[in-house]
Amino acid sequence: MAHPAAPDNPFSPPALKKVQIEQFYTRLRDANPAPTTELHYATPFQLLIAVILSAQATDVGVNKATARLYPVAPTPSAILALGEEGLTEYIKTIGLFRTKARNVIATCRRLLELHGGEVPDDRAALEALPGVGRKTANVVLNTAFGHPTIAVDTHIFRLGNRTGLAPGKTVDEVEKKLLRVTPDEFKKDAHHWLILHGRYICKARKPECERCCVADLCNFRGKSV
Repeated sequence: MAHPAAPDNPFSPPALKKVQIEQFYTRLRDANPAPTTELHYATPFQLLIAVILSAQATDVGVNKATARLYPVAPTPSAILALGEEGLTEYIKTIGLFRTKARNVIATCRRLLELHGGEVPDDRAALEALPGVGRKTANVVLNTAFGHPTIAVDTHIFRLGNRTGLAPGKTVDEVEKKLLRVTPDEFKKDAHHWLILHGRYICKARKPECERCCVADLCNFRGKSV
């Protein structure tokens, strides 16, 4: 996941109205009733490590690395046994791999020392782990444990501003607005719908408005339909 960039322009479009937001999410749900992350994992621990590795990297690149790593080291103790240098051999194709290797090893050690090797279902405990910030904690809480959190990455930040769904100058502002305006029935899956829509339809440089299921609800001034 890359870090969010600035919105398309400094003049955010009008915010969507409540009825538009309900229709927005209803259409995303109709198009994809059971969304999930594109990161590959079998356990909450493997999801946590994949999300740590995904910072400023693509999910495709992370999946290629973990496809080699997890068969050899699927648990905190197994990754810890590899050590930083051993782990580096598996993740060296990913950006910032040395820093990430250091954080992953430290996180594995802390999970074993403080949590019996299990990933905690708790925000404060997650954010206390090396390499885990609010966005990573949100992804794990939502995807592994079903919490109604919305992790704002570059795609969701762009989409929130571009469409008028949740305009904001910072990641935190967009997250707070999304949590406020998203109806409860959609909150559990909102993160996945929005990130996938931003990744494949509402793209950064050339949004594909002609095949967007919510184009008529979007307030983006530069839309092509």
